[in-house]
Amino acid sequence: MIIFWLALFVILLIIEIITVGLTTIWFAGGSMAALIVAAVGGPVWLQVILFLVVSFVLLFFTRPWAVKYLNPHKTRTNYEDAIGKTVRVTMKIDNIEETGTAVLNGQEWTARSNDDAVTIEADTTAEVVAISGVKLIVKPQ
Repeated sequence: MIIFWLALFVILLIIEIITVGLTTIWFAGGSMAALIVAAVGGPVWLQVILFLVVSFVLLFFTRPWAVKYLNPHKTRTNYEDAIGKTVRVTMKIDNIEETGTAVLNGQEWTARSNDDAVTIEADTTAEVVAISGVKLIVKPQ
């Protein structure tokens, strides 16, 4: 069983290195605990139970912390709050011509209409309905 737990530990670490997404590290910890029990001659049933318990304890108690502090993929820009706000159109918004800009909170953004058939003239106002990348998606008011 020592070879089994060691092989499982190595495989799980390789998967973790390849994915870089904190996916199998918890189970690698469980396999390490089972490996230690196997090395000191513990019974197979104890190894399996220890593997499951340690894996799920690590997963349950450390994953939220690890995801929050070690793997922050999402950078909040506070522009999610822009949806529903009124903007001033500074350049005619025409999706067909791929033109249009609007000012939101003092910053000029590229803007597109939420309906390709609708153009929005400059010096009017519009409402932000979504944000797509670095573009405001707006509808006329």
